[in-house]
Amino acid sequence: MDIVRQDFARNRFRRRLLIGVVTAVALTAFAYGVSRLEPAAPAVERASVFIDEVERGPLIRQVRGLGSLIPEEIVLIPAVVEGRVERRLALPGTPVEPDTVLLLLSNPQLEQQALDAESALRAAEAQYGALEATLETQRLDQATLAAQVESEQLQAQAQYDADRQLQENGLIDSLTVMKSRVAAEQLKIRLGLERDRVAVRESSKKAQLAAQEALIDQARSMLNLRRSQVTKLEVRAGIRGVLQSLDVEAGQQVAPGAALARVSDPRRLKAELRVPETQAKDVLIGQSARIDTRNGVIEGVVSRIDPAVENATVKVDVRLLGDLPPGARPDLTVDGAIELERLEETLQIGRPVSGQPESLISLFRLEPGGETAVRVPVRLGAASIQDIEVREGLQEGDRVILSDMSDWSAYERIRLR
Repeated sequence: MDIVRQDFARNRFRRRLLIGVVTAVALTAFAYGVSRLEPAAPAVERASVFIDEVERGPLIRQVRGLGSLIPEEIVLIPAVVEGRVERRLALPGTPVEPDTVLLLLSNPQLEQQALDAESALRAAEAQYGALEATLETQRLDQATLAAQVESEQLQAQAQYDADRQLQENGLIDSLTVMKSRVAAEQLKIRLGLERDRVAVRESSKKAQLAAQEALIDQARSMLNLRRSQVTKLEVRAGIRGVLQSLDVEAGQQVAPGAALARVSDPRRLKAELRVPETQAKDVLIGQSARIDTRNGVIEGVVSRIDPAVENATVKVDVRLLGDLPPGARPDLTVDGAIELERLEETLQIGRPVSGQPESLISLFRLEPGGETAVRVPVRLGAASIQDIEVREGLQEGDRVILSDMSDWSAYERIRLR
C-alpha cells in the first residue's frame, strides 16, 4: 500500500523557488558585469586615415595667400585733346612700342585751328619783311641826310679856314670871317644831331624788328601747339609693353583728361596676395616670400601691406627678385607663402584637420605595435602652412592620426585594421 507523502509538493516548490532566485541573482550579476564593461573599440581602416610621426627640427612659420601677378607700373594714357574716336587700332594683350598708334581721334575744329595758326605765322613773317624794308629805307634816308650835312659842314669849315687866312693877309674884313665861322659851327651842330638821328633810327629799327620777331615767335609757338594737338589725335602707347585695356569705343566723344588706354611693362611684375586678416597681423614689410606660378617658384620680399581689410583679407604686395618663369603674365593666378619667423629645434607634426595655433585638441596616438590608438590631449603652439608646434602631450617619435576623427569622438580607443 502506497503512502502519500504530504511534504513532497512542498519540497518541490521550494526547489523551484530556490532555482528561480539563484537564476535571477545570476542574471542580475551578469547584467551588472556587462554594464561595467567598456564598449568594444571600433575598427578603422588604416588606409582611410593619415598618420604622421612627431619630429624635432626647425619650424618655419608661414602664412599663405592666393593672388595674382600684376604690373608694378601701369601707364594711364589720357586724352590730350578733345575729339571723337574714329578707329581702334590695337586690342588688349597686344605688344606695343612707344610709337604704336592705339586710337585715331578726329577734331575738325582743331585741324582748322592748326591751318589758321600756320597762316598767322606766314602773315607775321611777311609783316616782318615789310617792316624791315621800311625801317631800312628810313635809316638810309637819315644816313643820306647826315652825309649831306657832313659835306656842307666840311665846306663851311674850309670856307672859314680860307677866310681867316685872307683876313690875316688883310684881304677881307672880320665880319666876313665871323659869318664863315658861325656857318661852320651851325653845320657842325646840325651834323651831330643828324648823326644822333641815324643812331636813333638804328635803335628804333632793332626794337621794332624785335617786337615783330616776338610776334613771329608767338605765332610759331601757336602753330607748334596746334600741330602738336593735331598729332595727339593719334593716340600712341608711349612706352614699350603690353596693352592692358582700351577704355573707349569707336564713335565715342572724349574730353581732355579722359582715360583712353592702359599700358604695362610685362617684364616688371609683382605679386598681389590676399592674406586672411587673422594671419596678416604678423606680416611685416621686408619679410621673405615664395611665389608659385604653377610653372616655377620665384623668390620675393614683402613690399607693401594694404592698411584696409576687404572681404576678411588684407592685400600684400610682394616684389619679385628672380627672373620670371615662362608663362608669367599679368593677372596670372599665383600661390604665395610669406615667411614670418624660423623656430629652431621644435617638436612638430603635420597640421591636423582641426589644429589651430595656440589651441588644445585631442588626437589618437598609436600604441606600440600600431594596432590600436588612444585619444590623448595635445597642446599646439606656433604653426606653419603644413606643420605645427607641439608643446604638450606628445613626444618625439610618437605617431598620431591627423585625419578628421569626429565620427569617433565618443571613443577613447580605436583599432586599426
